Amino acid sequence: MKNKAQKGHVIKEVLPGSIAMELEIEPGDRLLSIDRNEIEDIFDYQYYVENEYIEILIEKPDKEQWLLEVDKEEDEDLGIVFESGLMDDYRSCHNKCIFCFIDQMPKGMRETLYFKDDDSRLSFLQGNYVTLTNMSDHDVDRIIRYHLAPINISFQTMNPQLRCKMLNNRFAGEALKKVDRFYEAGIAMNGQIVLCKGVNDGSELEYSIRRLMEYIPVLESVSVVPVGLSKYREGLYPLEPFTKADAEKVLDLIHGFQKEIYAQHGIHFIHASDEWYITADRQLPKGDTYDGYLQLENGVGMLRLLMDEFEDGLRMLEAKRHGETFKGEISMVTGQIAHPYILKMAARMMELFPGLTIHVYPIINHFFGEQITVTGLLTGQDMVSQLKGQKLGDWLLLPQNTLRSGEEVFLDDMTVTEMKNALQVKIDIVKSSGYDFIDAVLGKTVCGKDMNG
Repeated sequence: MKNKAQKGHVIKEVLPGSIAMELEIEPGDRLLSIDRNEIEDIFDYQYYVENEYIEILIEKPDKEQWLLEVDKEEDEDLGIVFESGLMDDYRSCHNKCIFCFIDQMPKGMRETLYFKDDDSRLSFLQGNYVTLTNMSDHDVDRIIRYHLAPINISFQTMNPQLRCKMLNNRFAGEALKKVDRFYEAGIAMNGQIVLCKGVNDGSELEYSIRRLMEYIPVLESVSVVPVGLSKYREGLYPLEPFTKADAEKVLDLIHGFQKEIYAQHGIHFIHASDEWYITADRQLPKGDTYDGYLQLENGVGMLRLLMDEFEDGLRMLEAKRHGETFKGEISMVTGQIAHPYILKMAARMMELFPGLTIHVYPIINHFFGEQITVTGLLTGQDMVSQLKGQKLGDWLLLPQNTLRSGEEVFLDDMTVTEMKNALQVKIDIVKSSGYDFIDAVLGKTVCGKDMNG
């Protein structure tokens, strides 16, 4: 955490051969300003450092200050790494949303899992969605000034009064006016609606879509995702899961709007997440209806893209294999929602290579509750308990999205090593694409970049 009483930003690392190293800037020094402008966070830094000539003020640990003149190429980086990638504290969410998944988590998990971020800066850095309620006029001015885009917005509803109720924040409706400023400034936006049964669905959803259409094309896409309901909802707002009939109504409404919007604007704009199609027992749309897959992080088109990449990878494989055969027995896990698709992919691989045996195990989410069916919320303990005694073969393939980003740790803090020891099987982590699926199954790079040129 940054000490607000102490000015500047601590330098963690200076890259070898960089401008900063030539200037004898060292770890532990503080960056105070660039061209006499105080640096608030990473966006200020990136904006001011772009110029060919800059003056940077550095403070040494002994409080001695160096004013350094820098002549460089435009956009050339100084080679400085700061203690925090954001160069500031993360801003937490002050809402009490009726659908918040963090409020539905059991006690006793690691502290970082309970942090609710609502920081507009993370929208640009990591693709996070923000409610706009934690965004000041100063924040809006900076986004427009630096033309930071796209910004991802959690709308939930365009009814101001209903939005106040859903977010439990009396300013939540007023915050929607910031969208007008972004629209007028041409700041590209994407949106999401977390749909809650009996709250913002039906006529309210229809109203919200109609209002959001007014921001096309600056608002490039909006996803509609069903609320995730864990088994830890005691004392929270009463919400019910969507049924097959509910999902059919949602899809009919969205598809109707897609046709209207495509005729007017040439994009589909409003998208249903994959869960709706699974719940309604309907075929996934074709790839070209997803407008370039702008909403993958919300589970919109993830399964369609996976299947299309897999089919393309198989065509590449057929062209390159030259009669090559593969033998072995492996296993893989998946959430229940993706299970039918992973099962089909495994069957195709075994058909192509008769020497292969692939076991696909759909994991029931006992940790959060059986209504949670996505792979990314599976825990190590659920996987271990349900895989013990099963045929696992030579390798167990685990989806990368079951792990914390950049680490080999599951949501419940079990490590990959602990799982290996518990199941006595070698484990390989598989990335999310259909190409990666083929490579992982065959144990070699077949569809990767090195064979694609």
